[in-house]
Amino acid sequence: MTLNKVWVYAEANGDKVTTATLELLTKAREIASTVEAVYAGGHADAVAAQVGEYGATTLHAIDAQGGMPGQVAAAAIAQLAHSEAPDAILFVQSYDGRDAIARLSVKLDRPVLTNGFSLSVDGGQLTFGTAIFGGATLVDCTLSSDAPHLIAVRPKSFAAESAGGGAAAVTNHGSIDAGRAGEAKVLEVFEEEQSGPKLEEAEIVVSGGRGIGAQESYKPLVEELAKQLKGAFGASRAIVDAGWVPYALQVGQTGKTVKPKVYIALGISGATQHLVGMKNSDNIIAVNKDGEAPIFGVADLGIVGDVHKVVPALKDAIAAKG
Repeated sequence: MTLNKVWVYAEANGDKVTTATLELLTKAREIASTVEAVYAGGHADAVAAQVGEYGATTLHAIDAQGGMPGQVAAAAIAQLAHSEAPDAILFVQSYDGRDAIARLSVKLDRPVLTNGFSLSVDGGQLTFGTAIFGGATLVDCTLSSDAPHLIAVRPKSFAAESAGGGAAAVTNHGSIDAGRAGEAKVLEVFEEEQSGPKLEEAEIVVSGGRGIGAQESYKPLVEELAKQLKGAFGASRAIVDAGWVPYALQVGQTGKTVKPKVYIALGISGATQHLVGMKNSDNIIAVNKDGEAPIFGVADLGIVGDVHKVVPALKDAIAAKG
């Protein structure tokens, strides 16, 4: 048995829908008979074409009028939910998604579940998987509150798969009175500077942990190997907390979720907090001098050895192959 109707809060960069939104639409098709999207911003027709391809039959378009999308969307969804009656509304665990779901929770007087990585329906009940105690324990929660259920899901929790559908029908709701919150305007947008592929989208990711020994070892062991493989570089929470690398590189429950074709873990023990962020990688390679490290329990290839010896040898072998 599936749910009757699920809404997905759609996010876009310009006229391109985010990959995380497409992931949610894919999952929504699995758990609901009808999937619709809600979007606050411009380029509604372009967004409708993309969400339609991934299963949305309708796009509820709201004019954000240059305001904060989450604030405007929350006000609109709160009004529309009463007449449209979705069983659940899914949000990406992003800055805009968290903003919208928090405001909507207050307006609808509904609890929220955040940081999820799985969704399923059994007997008409929605079950939500998440991690607690800083990522140390994974739990499933069965939702029993009144609809709509408000749920935020981590990117890369599901694979984005096209349904081959046509453009979603656009229902324009115009501008919505968001009260004082709607008076906030976006004046400028600053993009983070980076070189190479994004950590969340890279096909190869190399991450380092405490086992690399020192901050000065990160660049030659982790960063240079990632660049040599044309991949992205990341880190465990331990070295982020230690100040060795910025938070933007953190992979794990309180960082980013990645799902590359190859994930290389250098000197990472494999605490549950970290595994949540990378365990769905296609191929996991781990290098650690501790043969009992938990990371070897999920690794497809495990090398028990000193990263200071293994990585230079690997870099030389890659260079020799041109």
